[in-house]
Amino acid sequence: MSAAAHEGGGEGDRPADLALEPPERLTRTVTAWEGEAGRAWLARLPETVAGYLDRWGLTAERVFAAGGQISMIVLVRTDDGTPAVLKVGMVNRETAQEHAALAHWGGRGAVRLLRADPEQGAMLLERLHADVSLRSLAEAKAMLEAAGVLQRLWVAPADEHPFTTVEEYTGALVPLLRERRGQPYAEDARPLIDEALARWESLVGTAPEAVLLHGDYHHGNVLAGDRVPWLAIDPKPLVGERAYDLAWLVRDRLSTLAAQPGSRAAARRRLAKLADSLEVDPERLRGWAFFRAVEAGVWGLAVGGREEGELLLEFATWL
Repeated sequence: MSAAAHEGGGEGDRPADLALEPPERLTRTVTAWEGEAGRAWLARLPETVAGYLDRWGLTAERVFAAGGQISMIVLVRTDDGTPAVLKVGMVNRETAQEHAALAHWGGRGAVRLLRADPEQGAMLLERLHADVSLRSLAEAKAMLEAAGVLQRLWVAPADEHPFTTVEEYTGALVPLLRERRGQPYAEDARPLIDEALARWESLVGTAPEAVLLHGDYHHGNVLAGDRVPWLAIDPKPLVGERAYDLAWLVRDRLSTLAAQPGSRAAARRRLAKLADSLEVDPERLRGWAFFRAVEAGVWGLAVGGREEGELLLEFATWL
């Protein structure tokens, strides 16, 4: 749908055949993760999105079906024809400060925030190339580009910043992990859980630094841009040490890593290379990578994602 065919904004300018229904992926994940609250939010979502199109003078082009897991992504044009993205997501403890992080970065290393209504989880963002992430590159090149973007994101937070610390965030996960340890689905994972908890105890309170972190950093969350080649999206911002941010990158493309010969050695080489290139203590990176993999794996088992959960737990053993 061309911008010339639909100039201006508001519901009256929206293409008549454009349904503002939540994509299937969004419906599936929100329902599984958020339960009744998620279903209620999904029921209101079409009206919510239509309201922001009207109030912010936006013309909708299409709903991006492959968009967020807890947010609806609509490709739009502003009232002057500029391409942009309307993102409306569920507000939770992980997403509540996304707008604040994007504002702090001001487009340096991350997608530029144009407008926001934080209480409702609504943001207007610059348009990136949504179909071109770092996953389109060979692994070695993707890791190099990912490291470069992270170096731009790792800046000092403001003195009175609103962000949760890594210690606070992971500290809230620990009781849940201990509770899940006793469930039947986690029986085989109990030794890994015990080790993850021990590693967490040794890591918290001893961080060598405190910078603004992306919090959910992997190749799929770095998209191609026009003003610079690569920009991060979808942060779950925290303040803490850089090793925490690298922990997911260590396990990126995990299915591919697991399918190749020598997966264990390849994972260890990747960890060592990332730690060296970004001057991060490899043992602290190993600790956070282990904790995050075990926590995510056990969470996967808890919500019915057994295959992914078991793969994450297997990865933890490689470290």
